[in-house]
Amino acid sequence: MNKPAGKYAWTAKVGERGQIVIPKEAREVFDIHPGDTLLLLGDIDQGIAIVKNDHFMQFAKAILEAQKPEGDTEEEV
Repeated sequence: MNKPAGKYAWTAKVGERGQIVIPKEAREVFDIHPGDTLLLLGDIDQGIAIVKNDHFMQFAKAILEAQKPEGDTEEEV
């Protein structure tokens, strides 16, 4: 069976302390390293998504920047 390009699936078991290990191939594909912060997004109907926090913050910043009125260059301190 051919898998769609860029689509992956892995499994991970949840340990007694509620921890999971992200498979090595997944860490390599998504450039995840020790010390990285990951954001878990949950939806009761759709499940859990794991996103690198720095990617999410860049996305959020882009959304906020797009919402600023034209000519507003005030930086938040």
